[in-house]
Amino acid sequence: MEVQLTSDQKAFARRAVESGRFHSEEEAVQEALALWEERERRRVAFLATLDDARASLTRGEGRVITQESMRELAAEVRERGRARLIAELAQ
Repeated sequence: MEVQLTSDQKAFARRAVESGRFHSEEEAVQEALALWEERERRRVAFLATLDDARASLTRGEGRVITQESMRELAAEVRERGRARLIAELAQ
């Protein structure tokens, strides 16, 4: 496969080689593709997680996040903490 880089991309790769970051412009391009590949893997994993979360909500699981639901959650967490502290002190 032959790829044509823009003059800015060629200069960028050349500077990376000149600075010692890479041994060749090809190595710089390979690194760029590896980073792109990793980013795409993370994107696919994130989208799968998002699909799982949506399915969970569709099943009625989870919480809808609003300011009120966050206040309620904070109150629940505080109450659980108090209950745990009281139980520990009672022992």
